[in-house]
Amino acid sequence: MTTHQTADVNVVNDVNVDAMLEDLRTLVEAESPSRDLDALAASAKAVAAVIENRLGGQAVLVESEAGPHVHWSAGGDPRVLILGHHDTVFPLGTLERRPFTVRDGYATGPGVFDMLGGLVQAVHGLAALDDRSGVEILVTADEEVGSRSSRALIEERALACGAVLVCEGAADGGGVKTGRKGCGTFRVTVAGRAAHAGLEPAAGVNALIEAAHQVLDIAALARPDAGTTVTPTVASAGTLDNVVPAEATVVVDVRVESADEKERIESAFASLAPHLDGAEITVQGAVSRPPMPESASAGLFAAAQQLLPGLEGRAVGGGSDGNFTAALGVPTLDGLGAVGGGAHADHEFLAVSAMAERAKLLAGLVTAIQRGSAPGRARR
Repeated sequence: MTTHQTADVNVVNDVNVDAMLEDLRTLVEAESPSRDLDALAASAKAVAAVIENRLGGQAVLVESEAGPHVHWSAGGDPRVLILGHHDTVFPLGTLERRPFTVRDGYATGPGVFDMLGGLVQAVHGLAALDDRSGVEILVTADEEVGSRSSRALIEERALACGAVLVCEGAADGGGVKTGRKGCGTFRVTVAGRAAHAGLEPAAGVNALIEAAHQVLDIAALARPDAGTTVTPTVASAGTLDNVVPAEATVVVDVRVESADEKERIESAFASLAPHLDGAEITVQGAVSRPPMPESASAGLFAAAQQLLPGLEGRAVGGGSDGNFTAALGVPTLDGLGAVGGGAHADHEFLAVSAMAERAKLLAGLVTAIQRGSAPGRARR
């Protein structure tokens, strides 16, 4: 982990790490697996309570089919959107096996790095500012499962504010994320025809064999030289060992760096054709998160480097809600959250020693945007 000396960021009060850890415990212990509506409702209330306790005002719960999103505004002319999510990938009961713990300078527990730690740091960073005018916070409930219910709201508030700071976990070594690949999931379903595997296999249309052909065709779509990865990840077929499979499915993860590659990949999936007579293919999915080009973060990253000399920026393969805002042309800087690692894994951790520095970095960026010394909407 790289540490830096934080430049003057107009923070009028220091941040309290013990208080941040207290709030982090509260959010972690309100387990929040995606798609669990009851758990997400409780988690949203916990997030809203932390925001209101530290910043005042009212955090509004925006109901959706995926669970409640949390929106808070300091009032005034919208200038900057702090963006995050409170859903996690861990099922209920994970906390019993991996309780929130602080030991030897690290906090552990489900969601500490992705991305509850970033939320807490953002709130405390804002709490340390004398002027929060124009700041909004949006914490969504479905980022881990595609942001289908929150995308329109994210885009609306991003356009209204004119600058976005994303509190996803930092890149390896503590850097911020200056670019992200576009990403999506495709589901290819093969319909064949069942038959007895011993008596008359030729009477069937083997969906598994057709799926094998499709996997090879799909994998060949990758272009590593262009930053495009196409990775079949899940497959299923068949019902019994003596039946020609009548159906098979293949799930494919896709990552692209450019809009041109997004169009090529989506066109290629739409054009998949069967190899076996009688087989039929259905394709669902798209590159649902557009690429986040590094140009979208350039100005904000330069401002961050002024605040934190030596800060590194990295383009990464994973997507976030920052992909949506950057695609709109709104200046967006990602990876401003916790320094740590192990996202989505049992060894997930957060470095306590970096919490104050990251909170102050975000506070400094907010101030720079307010003053017009970092990209954002001109003050009206």
